[in-house]
Amino acid sequence: MEDISLGALLGALLLLIIFGAWFSAAETSMMAINRYRLNMLVRKGNKSAKLTSRLLAKVDKLLGSILFGNTLLNVAAAAVTNVVIMRLFGAEELTLLLGTLGITFVLLVFSEIMPKIIASSHPERIALPSSYLLAPLITLFHPVVSVATAIVRGLLWIPGIKVQTDQSKQKMTLEELRGLVLDAEHFLPHKHQKMLLNLVDLERITVNDVMVPRNQIEALDINAGADELRQQIITCHHTLLPVYDGMPSNIIGILHLKRVPALLQETTLDVAQLHEILNEPYFIPSDTPLLKQLQQFQERHARLGLVVDEYGELLGLVTLENILEEIVGEFTTQSPAQTGKFLRQEDGSIMLEGSSSLRELNRKLGLHLPLDSAKTLNGLILEHLEDMPEAGISLKIAGYPIEIIQTQDRIVKVARIFPAQSNKQ
Repeated sequence: MEDISLGALLGALLLLIIFGAWFSAAETSMMAINRYRLNMLVRKGNKSAKLTSRLLAKVDKLLGSILFGNTLLNVAAAAVTNVVIMRLFGAEELTLLLGTLGITFVLLVFSEIMPKIIASSHPERIALPSSYLLAPLITLFHPVVSVATAIVRGLLWIPGIKVQTDQSKQKMTLEELRGLVLDAEHFLPHKHQKMLLNLVDLERITVNDVMVPRNQIEALDINAGADELRQQIITCHHTLLPVYDGMPSNIIGILHLKRVPALLQETTLDVAQLHEILNEPYFIPSDTPLLKQLQQFQERHARLGLVVDEYGELLGLVTLENILEEIVGEFTTQSPAQTGKFLRQEDGSIMLEGSSSLRELNRKLGLHLPLDSAKTLNGLILEHLEDMPEAGISLKIAGYPIEIIQTQDRIVKVARIFPAQSNKQ
């Protein structure tokens, strides 16, 4: 060591600090790199991304090699520092102690904190190029790292700690995906962001949440008179019309109005021919997720399904338009029976029908009514009252004052909500 000049020792110390900084930066960037963007780069054929992904597939070997190299460099830096101090000031204990403290501070600042901060801010720029140097180092350090890794796994096996070694492919949950969309508000128009959020929510929304209730279904009674059937078909606002026999819940088919004009040209509507052109009804369980139902509509080339409960009782119907409106918002033309469900008052309150869908009210009026169990405003009020409703009763739900205006047959017919007062407390 005495044959090595002081300048060479200082140069070696500087190189040790620089390589130590690179190991620290490589470790942080590899752990901080966006896995989803990395997978995207891999699919595009990026060579450095492919190599990085392969390294992350064996994260135990990757971290073991980085830590081994970093530790080796730090120990070597401390040893070279002691030699430099002994050359300059002799082998006094105080100078060796001060030198050790000095090199510790230098390594902490320049080989640990600073490179880690830079790497965490720009992980992709550091991780991808670093993969070309890390790959041969992992092969070089393999014997030592394998032994160390085996010891670590043995120690972790004793308390039953499971180790996830493949970090290249991480599964994203719906909540994480929703969070990514929310974080992208600076890159996406608000309307597009809302559409993506609605699309994510389709998996946890069922047809029961968006269906048209049974009492609001416009349908034909096959047993009605020919003139009455003709008039109802002519004035219908839908292209698909359920047809029942005797009872509204006994649906026997779906009438597509594009197949009716030929029958309407006859002087008297032939009910038998009308029965022949009916399409077979398509029944859907009420707990079917909207996303799955959208796929089933596509596979069956259908646009309308009848929603039934576990006992086969008709609950309502859902259309392709109902599902699309959950994604893009309202865009279809509704019939008079489905409009006019709310009326704004001069005092800022809104008059609502009790049968109004909570999801529709939240979407149209910007409310935040809970959707946990109840589907309609009437159901929500009854759930909170836990008693029969009476006109004149007021209550507060989710911060919104609500007044029951009219009841009929133990249900809320009309209610008034004060959305402007929800935040006034």
